[in-house]
Amino acid sequence: MCDGRITTTFETHEDKGKVATVLIDRAAKSNALSVAQAARMRDAFVALRTEPDLRAVVLTGAGDKAFMGGADLTQLGSLDRATARRYITSVHDICAGIRGCPVPVIARVNGFCIGAGMEIAAACDIRVVAGRAVFSMPEVQVGVPSVIEAALLPLLIGHGHTRWLVLTGEAIDAHTADRWGFVDVLSEDGALDEAVQRTVASIVNAGPIAVRTQKQLVNQWERLAVSDAVAAGIDAFEAAYTSDEPRRYVDALLARRAKVKAHRA
Repeated sequence: MCDGRITTTFETHEDKGKVATVLIDRAAKSNALSVAQAARMRDAFVALRTEPDLRAVVLTGAGDKAFMGGADLTQLGSLDRATARRYITSVHDICAGIRGCPVPVIARVNGFCIGAGMEIAAACDIRVVAGRAVFSMPEVQVGVPSVIEAALLPLLIGHGHTRWLVLTGEAIDAHTADRWGFVDVLSEDGALDEAVQRTVASIVNAGPIAVRTQKQLVNQWERLAVSDAVAAGIDAFEAAYTSDEPRRYVDALLARRAKVKAHRA
């Protein structure tokens, strides 16, 4: 039986670099994450760190049913104490790889986003979600707690909503997830790819060094005191002027404004 593939493809955006798509390819099993597939996904994000001219990554599931249907229940039920630690650590390594990826990672959530899938989506920088998507953290329903990057959920949806999800194991729809703050872009039916591409275009059109620096700063903001975060930002702003990127992007913006002004005159 196939335990699923992880495929990475690249699309070049003119002279602005390239965007990777990482596909969780196990549609027949609702893209449930097998032990072997978890290792492949971890390795895919390790490889992306050294990819030249990378501007963004889109992470999604194969088919139109699921982003990721959680852990493979057959394998989950066969774990023992030692293999359980190895498996859950490998899922954490995926999340760490996403957060450590030097460019923004966009979760394209096209359906069920369950358990480990919701944790992996939480680790992404931006979540673009189809209206038919469903979210849950059902681990307590199968006798284990929600762990690893479930710890990110209070930052996104608050402690109260997190407690409800992880203590009941019940599901919420995309509109509820949107109201709670888990969703960044909620797309209309049939418009998920268009919404993803708009997000990708905004990233690709921005300064590549600035975007990478911004992701590093956002990650630091989670753990730094406000005064330390401000100091880190001052350092980053100064460092931006070690390249000509600010000058080039400011000049281009001013040129576009002048063109619009001349057109309106």
